[in-house]
Amino acid sequence: MAKHRNAFRCASAFVAVLLLAACSPSANTGARASSSMAPSSGGREQTREEQTAHVLSRLAFGAKPGDVQRVQRMGVDAWIAEQLEPSRINDSLGDAIAARLAVSTEAAKHLVDLYPPQDIWIRKLRTERGIAAAAQFLPNADDSAAYKALTTQGNRYADQMMALRVARAQVSDRQLLEVMTDFWENHFSVFNGKMPTRFSMLEYDRDVIRPRALGNFRDLLGAVAHSPAMLFYLDNFQSGADSAHLNVNEYKVLQRTNNRPTIKRKNGLNENYGRELLELHTLGVDGGYTQQDVLNVSRALTGWTLQTPREGGAFLFRPETHDAEEKIVLGHKLTAGRGIEDGEEVLDIIAKHPSTAKYIATKLATRFVSDSPSVALIDRAARAFQSSGGDIRATLRVIITSPEFFSHAAYRAKVKSPFEFVVSVRRAMDALPDTSVRTVQAIGRLGQPLWGKLTPNGWPETGESWMNTGSILNRINFAMQIALGRFPDTAVELWPYWRSLALAPFNSQVDGIVNHVLDGKASRETREVLVSGHNPMADANAKPAMPNALPATPGLRDLLGLALGAPEFQRR
Repeated sequence: MAKHRNAFRCASAFVAVLLLAACSPSANTGARASSSMAPSSGGREQTREEQTAHVLSRLAFGAKPGDVQRVQRMGVDAWIAEQLEPSRINDSLGDAIAARLAVSTEAAKHLVDLYPPQDIWIRKLRTERGIAAAAQFLPNADDSAAYKALTTQGNRYADQMMALRVARAQVSDRQLLEVMTDFWENHFSVFNGKMPTRFSMLEYDRDVIRPRALGNFRDLLGAVAHSPAMLFYLDNFQSGADSAHLNVNEYKVLQRTNNRPTIKRKNGLNENYGRELLELHTLGVDGGYTQQDVLNVSRALTGWTLQTPREGGAFLFRPETHDAEEKIVLGHKLTAGRGIEDGEEVLDIIAKHPSTAKYIATKLATRFVSDSPSVALIDRAARAFQSSGGDIRATLRVIITSPEFFSHAAYRAKVKSPFEFVVSVRRAMDALPDTSVRTVQAIGRLGQPLWGKLTPNGWPETGESWMNTGSILNRINFAMQIALGRFPDTAVELWPYWRSLALAPFNSQVDGIVNHVLDGKASRETREVLVSGHNPMADANAKPAMPNALPATPGLRDLLGLALGAPEFQRR
């Protein structure tokens, strides 16, 4: 164990330098230069082997043992076509992990009823004991102990909720669906720390985003707009007609009497959701809308609220808080005297807007192809979005079968987010799914807490935000901990290639690790680190923080940890 601790410390020092260098856009060129693989057919720049590795790193959360062979047998195009139709894929592994976690089939409302917040629990006790609501009531010791037990059990379900999302991403055979679920939950980002209940993200993931991740954008947009998670997070549940505008009932009085009622309200319009709906969810910041559009979109969405939100209540439209007067949104007139139809028409207008097509196409191309996707690719994808009526699958198909997707420049051009990195490590190791929160917490420590982005713009889709010395070292630490077996269900001895490599000579171990973990491609510097434990860039550092060599020839665990922390593995 002492040997592994020394290897761990030294590896952290010398791999960090390599990783900083490898995060430049040209980081994949060294591996390509030594490639002897046959070129692909059909005009694609990537070799057949590269295409296989590429789709498994972009359209899945990395390859599990056996995945490369399976994709090669099917053919890349057939595998893509299969992944675009997830309902046709038998997902027995994903179903099995869901069956292990009781939270997967629970309604969020039912969980809140069972495990309510303390003030609601006290109110229920008052009701059960016939105590007047206004009476002073303090729970006794037995009550407090009972509530503590309730809280503990409720926390277990909340933990399961987060573990389920990570476990699904790891084991599901519907990998593209998992990737797209992650994409949309980041696009329609909400913050778990500002939810109506601690179980709200369960229905947001399972019932709102996941079923529509490869469906129609307007359907997805509408489901998000009606969701308790979004309405609460961006305060729309509190938004109502202000004193300058009539609600539905007041407008009816005006129509009947021709006299405008005098009104005075304590609360009024909240523009938070209306603004983010245009800026972050549809048109984009340069999408051609004005502040007046933000105002009128927000007015159209007044009355879109929740019934008893902290008790898990669902969407509710309240006519008495809806601004029923005329509005102009992006040049479209919303006639006066209507109710929920105003908001639905706004969603129709912005879902069909050309700026929305361009914005969604840009974000998808950035996620799947390049941090700076070409204008030509974005234009083709935007046309597909518009001509298909916002069909997400059709739009995505244009992107992930394009020459740009299979270009030399796209190969290993994207940096993995912490979520992608951790899940890809567990998939590479063929680890059993972690139903505890250890892996969830590890993702958080790497800088991307699950549903933990405070602001509504979501986590970055480009690599520079994830690459700094601290985050790199944390990734290496995680990789070494995995290799040392310090995470649940990741015994390296159960890794399918462990037994044969453990009996092999050292140089064959290095070759095997490169082949099975790094898709057979490692830069000269990475291979030198694996072989010798020497940092080839140490001379560039005036004061190395650690010794430049491992104390002894790295063992197989060390090699595995170094490879999982290597520059090549940080990219997809």
